[in-house]
Amino acid sequence: MSPLTVSSPGIGIAHLPNQRHRIVTKKGAHFTIMVCGESGLGKTTFINTLFTSTLKEHKNQNTRYQKQLDRTVEIEITKTEIEEKKFNVKLSIIDTPGFGDYVNSYNSWVPISEFIDDQHESYMRQEQQPGRSNKVDMRVHACLYFIRPNGHGLKPLDIEMMKRLGTRANLIPVIAKADTLTPKDLAQFKQRVRDDIEAQHIQVYQCPIESDDEETTAKNKDISSVMPYSIIGSTQDVQTADGRMVKGRAYSWGVAEVENEAHCDFIKLRHLLIRSHISDLIETTENVHYENYRLNEMGTRKFGEAKVVKAENPKHREKEDKLRKDFTDQVKAEENRFRTWEQQLVAERDRLNKDLETRHAQIKALETELESLYKSGGSIRR
Repeated sequence: MSPLTVSSPGIGIAHLPNQRHRIVTKKGAHFTIMVCGESGLGKTTFINTLFTSTLKEHKNQNTRYQKQLDRTVEIEITKTEIEEKKFNVKLSIIDTPGFGDYVNSYNSWVPISEFIDDQHESYMRQEQQPGRSNKVDMRVHACLYFIRPNGHGLKPLDIEMMKRLGTRANLIPVIAKADTLTPKDLAQFKQRVRDDIEAQHIQVYQCPIESDDEETTAKNKDISSVMPYSIIGSTQDVQTADGRMVKGRAYSWGVAEVENEAHCDFIKLRHLLIRSHISDLIETTENVHYENYRLNEMGTRKFGEAKVVKAENPKHREKEDKLRKDFTDQVKAEENRFRTWEQQLVAERDRLNKDLETRHAQIKALETELESLYKSGGSIRR
């Protein structure tokens, strides 16, 4: 059916975008960013640089290895609200301390992938309730995976983690500390990472390219072409050789600027995350990743049925093993106590039996002596 064209001045349908704009402005938005990667790659610094404020406090590096014996990956959530031009965004930042910090990192990806699945599960259960006006949405809209600039490519742990993240969230690979590589080495390292992503069939977020505006299309192509994004994180103001005050890091050879596209891709990544594609990140999470999870879960269980736990959380397994060991030790201790008590009872019984036999022998001897006395006394009286 061909569309009906209304003659000027129209009936007012064209005002619908303005109405939607007012509704969205009043309602605000929820946006959740997850930063994942090894410790010491500048995840906290990047978040603070990205939002130009101290949203996350730096950890005390002196206590970094105090929890080495736990060998677990934690989930830390930081929530805040950002207002800009009367538009509010409820921002949630999810950090994963402990990931990749141990020699044996097997299954260290389980708590992270389970957390993402749990947020989809929580949102799906809220949608099944009668009242859905106050839903809590903690689904991950953008997952930044920080890659250590080792110059060789992705490590096996990076590949395993990125494979699981790519199917659950909008995965955006990031090369941390780009100022530790020369421009030539950085370009080669980027190509190696891209080759590994393609060879391992890792799903990464691809921003929409085509647009009605040629300038926007060219900008999108430029943003997409530099993936993985190399970044330099710094919240310090330093002075360049020409006297400018910029965010960056000062070295003996010069200044590595955060917002200089010749030095890193921070501006492009910020444009992707906040200025141009935040809506697409939210819609992709809603229409692709959440719908895939919902379709898979509703196809394998009944409506309202609890989720079946498929993977075992190493943290819970270690706690269970510890509880089992404590219970076993306690049972052994009680058994040893009862065994000692039993031995003491047996020894006491044997001692009492021996005393009884001794007393019995003494009584027999007295009876014999008494009987002999009776016999001797009777013969004297006659």
